[in-house]
Amino acid sequence: MKVLILGATGDVGREAVREALLRGYQVTGCARGFAGADESKPNLEHVLLDVLAEPERLEELFQTHDAVISALRPPSGREELLVALTQQVLIAAKVTGTPVYITGGAALLKLGDGTDHTVVSAPGFLPQSVRPIAEACVAQDALLETEKDANWICLRPSPMLIPEVRTGRYALGRDEVVRQADGQSRISIADFSVAMLDLVGLHPAPHQRLTAGW
Repeated sequence: MKVLILGATGDVGREAVREALLRGYQVTGCARGFAGADESKPNLEHVLLDVLAEPERLEELFQTHDAVISALRPPSGREELLVALTQQVLIAAKVTGTPVYITGGAALLKLGDGTDHTVVSAPGFLPQSVRPIAEACVAQDALLETEKDANWICLRPSPMLIPEVRTGRYALGRDEVVRQADGQSRISIADFSVAMLDLVGLHPAPHQRLTAGW
């Protein structure tokens, strides 16, 4: 399988590249820069790409791959660009028919605590420092809600997405956070990528928003 990974130098993107290579896939990692990246790995090609500035090239890359993982995240202070980035990815998916697996955010997941609160609406739940990207993820969800033609799946991590080890274990959910026995809702970036690549291999029905957690 040939997999295109957008945002390949970010936290999720790097782990998605690593996981896809472990499965023997041919991987194309796209980013705006690869300073210090290891280009010697077999089955891995790096492509410089600005998603917003090069939409035609993005579509060409979609056409030559079996699946696309979007791990795109805007730079700090430009969080609102998440919607434009996601929209460009959806347009390419719609034009080419290529399935795209989108990294979402936990913002609208329900807490499952007997209230109607979500991660973003619960008082004091989110640190103020992450509220801009959380609000951008709410807008991203609203965009996905309107897109009925592109073949997309959105996978949302637990509220705590942490740089811990790969265990290969996780649980999937839909609209509510996945919790461990201690009540925490978390997952490592590596295991989130395991869940994403499992979905790529399963080819689920499109237009689903799922979540993965320990």
